[in-house]
Amino acid sequence: MEEKIPHRIRAADADRERVASTIQTAGSEGRLTLDEVEERLTAVYAARFTDELRGLTTDLPRPAPPRPGWPITRAALRHPAVGVHAAVAVTIVVLMTIRWVAGGAGFFWPAFPAFWLLVSLLAHARMRGFGTRRGAAVPY
Repeated sequence: MEEKIPHRIRAADADRERVASTIQTAGSEGRLTLDEVEERLTAVYAARFTDELRGLTTDLPRPAPPRPGWPITRAALRHPAVGVHAAVAVTIVVLMTIRWVAGGAGFFWPAFPAFWLLVSLLAHARMRGFGTRRGAAVPY
């Protein structure tokens, strides 16, 4: 005769830390008393399975999901393709400024192309930010 083994997922340290952070935030916002925070944190660090963690935050509001890509994330700015784009844009601006100095024009005309190069760089970084997704794989 076969025994039914429940399919429970063991909680990782990262799962416990995520739930603990949610509880601490709720306590700092005044949603939980100090005793409730202490009680729940004790239960968080004693939990062995993810379904035990889920019950500790069911009465707390979920944080609003971050808007993807805006504001521009640091990870998007550190992407190698954005770095190459920035290097090319800086090189072009430096060459245009050298041309302006050598030409002796009174009006600083390289400001206009430099502005559009900056806009294109920010748009590129924003698009790279859409690919980064934060959040938990397990919904608790």
